[in-house]
Amino acid sequence: MKTSRVSFAAALAAGSVLVLSGTAFAHVGVQPIGEAAKGGYATLNFKVPNERDNASTTQLEVNFPVDQPLTSVMPQDIPGWTVNVEKTKLDKPLTVHGKQVNEVVTKVTWSGGKIGPGMFQQFPVSVGKLPENADQMVFKAIQTYDNNEVVRWIEEAKEGAAEPQTPAPVLKLTAAKGDDHHADAKTDEAKNTGKDAGKDAGHGHDEAAADHGSDTTARALGIAGIVVGLGGVAFGIASRRRSA
Repeated sequence: MKTSRVSFAAALAAGSVLVLSGTAFAHVGVQPIGEAAKGGYATLNFKVPNERDNASTTQLEVNFPVDQPLTSVMPQDIPGWTVNVEKTKLDKPLTVHGKQVNEVVTKVTWSGGKIGPGMFQQFPVSVGKLPENADQMVFKAIQTYDNNEVVRWIEEAKEGAAEPQTPAPVLKLTAAKGDDHHADAKTDEAKNTGKDAGKDAGHGHDEAAADHGSDTTARALGIAGIVVGLGGVAFGIASRRRSA
C-alpha cells in the first residue's frame, strides 16, 4: 500500500512538472543559431508555438528595438509565408564599413501561413551589427490567430519580479572574442623560464598526481557505499516478504 502511494505521488509530481514546463515554454522566444556576440553578426530564430486548441496562428509581427538599431536584417524565405520588412529613417546616420546608413529595419511581419494547434514554427533572420555596449536585446512580438485573437508578447521582465504573463522575446548577447583575457594570461605564464619555472612545473605535477589519487579514492569509496546501500535495500525487501 505504501509503495502504491509513493508511486502515485511521484507520478503526480512528474505530471505537474510537465504541465508547468509546457506552460513556461509556450511563449514566443528568440534564440541565436550559434552565438550572438556583441558587435558581431548572427542568425536568430524566432520560435512561435500555437497555444490554442481551436485556432491557428496566421501572423507574427516582430518589432526591432529603435534604441539598438541593426543595419542589416535579412529574413529567411519560409514556404507558405509572406514577409514584409518595414524600415525607418534615422535622425543621425550610422557609419558601417565606411558607408553611411540612413535607415534601419524596425519591424518584420510574417503572414499568410498557418501554425496549427500543437505545432510551432521558426522564423530565421540574419542580423547585425549587434550592439557592443549591451547584454541583451528585447524584441516585442505580436501573435495573431485566425479567430482574430491577438496576443501581445511585449512585457519586459523586471529584476527580482515574477515572469510576466506575456513576456517579450529577449536575446542574450555574449562577450566579444576580443574581450577574452586568457591570451594575456598565457603570455605571462610563458615568461616564467629557468629554474623557477621548472620547480613550479614539478610542483604542479605533484599536486595533479595527488589530486588524481584523491579523486580515484573518493570514487572507489562512493561506489562501495552505493553497493552496500543497494544490498541493504534488497535485504530489507526480502525480509519484509518473508515476514508477510
